[in-house]
Amino acid sequence: MEEIRIEHLTKDFGGFTAVDDVSLVIKPGELYSFLGPSGCGKTTLLRMIAGFEIPREGRIIVGDQDITQLPPYQRQVNTIFQNYSLFPHMTLFDNVAFGLRIKKIAKAQIKEKVRDMLALVKMSDQADKYPDQISGGQKQRIAIARALINEPKVLLLDEPLAALDLKLRQHMLIELMNIHDAVGITFIYVTHDQSEAMSISDRMAVMSKGKIIQQGPPDDIYERPASIFSAFFIGETNLITGEVTGIEDEYVQISCPKGNGEFVEIDSTFHFTPNIGQKLTLSLRPEKIAISRYKPRQQDDFNTLKGVIEDILYLGTHTQYIVRVGELKFRVFSQHKRVYFDEKALDWEEPVWLFWHDTDTWLIDEVTEDATDDSGISPESAPYHRTSKRSMI
Repeated sequence: MEEIRIEHLTKDFGGFTAVDDVSLVIKPGELYSFLGPSGCGKTTLLRMIAGFEIPREGRIIVGDQDITQLPPYQRQVNTIFQNYSLFPHMTLFDNVAFGLRIKKIAKAQIKEKVRDMLALVKMSDQADKYPDQISGGQKQRIAIARALINEPKVLLLDEPLAALDLKLRQHMLIELMNIHDAVGITFIYVTHDQSEAMSISDRMAVMSKGKIIQQGPPDDIYERPASIFSAFFIGETNLITGEVTGIEDEYVQISCPKGNGEFVEIDSTFHFTPNIGQKLTLSLRPEKIAISRYKPRQQDDFNTLKGVIEDILYLGTHTQYIVRVGELKFRVFSQHKRVYFDEKALDWEEPVWLFWHDTDTWLIDEVTEDATDDSGISPESAPYHRTSKRSMI
């Protein structure tokens, strides 16, 4: 296992810069993900590591070897694609054995290695079948076995689960993590699916417009986004622009327009040094907010706001509420920990109280008009349109 260093990597296609001066270090044996929307440069970055694209500038170093200009077959790197790329006329055994036969490995050794690899991906009893006789998830396992049998230093996975349905994707994510733990080599995973990246990664890089916006462990990026883009792209959040009106000890007070010339004051701890009068953005995750028809007991370290329920969406594991506070809107997730059928549920247009701990409001030293509308909720993440008003249990 060796460290992977990417230094100032840049790749252009015509007049378009797909990857723009990217530098990062991937630790030995790490499961590292590139996450971002379509066109952000994540697949181009992966293809440069694989050797399918040559950068205009920068270097790719595996261990002590500069592999930037090496052709793919000279790199100890294997890639798994979304479409599996299995040979349809070969059995699954022969598909997995193909790379070893190209290397002229002895037949007895090939048989032993293929048997072990099929056992690793739990496909031992399917060895004599052909690719068109197995499911998409099984094809992906065979593709993984074929890539790993050549003992690469790095395994690259380019949206490997995109063609699978939700339940199978969730199952394969667990299988991938188990396989990674078993073989111990470095996995680099590309996806546009935030839930995939969050659940599988040791660390991840959030990408936009060819650049890395933020990198780190998934929980760190989720709880402490470095930018409005990170906060909005990873999970759901309430983004509200405000102005610093007070600083005391480790707390800062932010004044946010409420409407009719009024303001709401929101307290938060801070991780950088703000200035009085500075405009910045508050990120508040919907699951951090408690909602109640009863006013909570006043506590110094809690924010408390009164609003009116504007929309309700039942989602099985939780109910989503859109609560209007003046001209602001807050998205709130209320988890269904327990259901009381004799308890009156919150309803549309009902006055409610919102409250959350000061430390759950994260400050972002950035203000942009592009991330959200005036409500603080992005148009792309707006709730489903309701067709009728009804109480939710």
